[in-house]
Amino acid sequence: MKRRLEETEADRTGLFRRRAFLLVGLQVAAFGALGGRLYQLSVLEGEQYRLLADDNRLSLRFLAPLRGRILDHQGREMASNKRDFSVVLVPEQVESVAKTLEQLAQVIPLSDADMQKVLTRARRQRSFLPIKVKDNLSWDEFARFNAAAPYLPGVSPTAGTSRIYPHRTDAAHVLGYVGAVSEKDMTDDPVLSLPNFKIGKEGIERAFEGRLRGSAGTQRVEVNARGRVVREVAREEPLTGSDLVLTLDQRLQSFSAKRMGEESAGIVVMDVNTGDIRALVSTPAFDPNYFVDGISYTNWSALLADPRKPLINKALSGQYPPGSTFKMIVALAALEAGQITPETRHFCGGRFQLGDQRFHCWKRGGHGWRDLKGAIAQSCDVYFYELAKELGQEPIAQMAQRFGLGETFDVPIPGEKAGLVPTPEWKRAARGIPWVGGDTINMSIGQGALLSTPLQLATMTARLANGGLPVKPKLLQEDRAEERLEPIVKPEYLAIVKDSMLEVVNGKRGTARASKLPEEFGQMAGKTGTAQVRRISEQERESGVLENDVLAWKQRDHALFVGYAPADKPRYAVAVLIQHGGSGSTAAAPVARDILAEALTLEQTDAQRLSSRNLDDAGAG
Repeated sequence: MKRRLEETEADRTGLFRRRAFLLVGLQVAAFGALGGRLYQLSVLEGEQYRLLADDNRLSLRFLAPLRGRILDHQGREMASNKRDFSVVLVPEQVESVAKTLEQLAQVIPLSDADMQKVLTRARRQRSFLPIKVKDNLSWDEFARFNAAAPYLPGVSPTAGTSRIYPHRTDAAHVLGYVGAVSEKDMTDDPVLSLPNFKIGKEGIERAFEGRLRGSAGTQRVEVNARGRVVREVAREEPLTGSDLVLTLDQRLQSFSAKRMGEESAGIVVMDVNTGDIRALVSTPAFDPNYFVDGISYTNWSALLADPRKPLINKALSGQYPPGSTFKMIVALAALEAGQITPETRHFCGGRFQLGDQRFHCWKRGGHGWRDLKGAIAQSCDVYFYELAKELGQEPIAQMAQRFGLGETFDVPIPGEKAGLVPTPEWKRAARGIPWVGGDTINMSIGQGALLSTPLQLATMTARLANGGLPVKPKLLQEDRAEERLEPIVKPEYLAIVKDSMLEVVNGKRGTARASKLPEEFGQMAGKTGTAQVRRISEQERESGVLENDVLAWKQRDHALFVGYAPADKPRYAVAVLIQHGGSGSTAAAPVARDILAEALTLEQTDAQRLSSRNLDDAGAG
């Protein structure tokens, strides 16, 4: 019995030892595996995890570049950047966001909407992230806040930049504006994802966004586990956008816009020799500053509701019948075809019959017998009906195209329109009916389907003034044509037409005789135009209800004038179109005279300033 008990005890001891050895073996294997894994993580793969740790600890942030300026041809700022003074609040650093805002409202103006916006953002984002409370503070407001800042913990001032258009509405349609980045604007450029970053939305700002934007900089900062910045580790400054120099003269641009006032109009002034656009105005306009931080619903609705369409660039996109300003083209076509000489006379009795159609002259009793100069000077419609009847449509259309009508010039502003020089092929394709003689008659006085833009009319006038050289309008100072230009029409024909245009303004019976230039600037040559916008019935003609001042605005004629000065040595060409302005002689011609006088005044002033500077430099030397 005793022996059996001893054997049983020995079995139990052996079993315990075996199990103990097994357990120790398992523990050794587990610790070995753990040690191997630790070796792999810390030694074999340690570098990789150190990099991952650094990425978690270091944050790369992008810095917005300063936008390039837009300058006139002498370096005057037309679009630039201003210091933007703001106030920001860090929620975790204040006892109560609502109470802090109430205290802040006693220092700077804060509306209920401003405060509600901050409270909403404070609930939605991390408490350590700053919230912009108010921007675009005036210097006085900013100074007042800085004086109170020690008593407002958690609230601090910041100074950034924002886009500004110092001349407001004067060049709005040329410059355009900047606005917030939308979904469709997004590209792989990281700067577009920055809060409050603005890009060009219209005009030059949009067309040259790539050059004006610049390149983002970078900032590498150390952050803690909650994402709060601890310190800046490295910085690469952003690259400022390139400045853009236009051919415009800001002074003439502003003068032209103010001279036109609130009329619905388009104005273009060009250097007749280079094609440089010195002014390109569309009125009424909008203030591009309103768009920088988002235009209000009230202002946007007012712009859309205005019947004068302030958002449309009438100088480039407005297409209008050129009226009698087109008569020089018809005269040149007839001269080139050998159909007339300067002495060719036609009788105007106030009416012209073509088959069963009757066409009227603007002067009810007619002009009597007139030669070419008299017909242009007094704008006799019947004279040009006679020319068109014999000449036909094709020579007129070809001459119009030579002078820039029906053409776009790739002016770098979105929305340029080509107008229309109608042809039989166009009419059949567009309207499904053939061309008839009446179409040519209407075309001869710049009516019917013929359409032009103020830019095209200014180009036409520049080519008339400079001896028939086909200059093209240019808006960028860097665009300089190297090609040699050849005249598009014989000088002797141009001389006849230019002499007639001189008579329009300076002759005793010229339609623009009330709009002569002041004597110190020499003489202006030009042509008036009045384009009908509706068909006038025989009953209306007989009743005499044709005066524009008794008609609704949209039923009034368009008023036009094209001209250049000085007539003996042309420098500038101008085209003025006043939508529903009435008579070209009374509405448009005086505007053109004043603008050309200002252009010549500015040129003289600049020349005197340059001469004075050269004398000073010579004296200093």
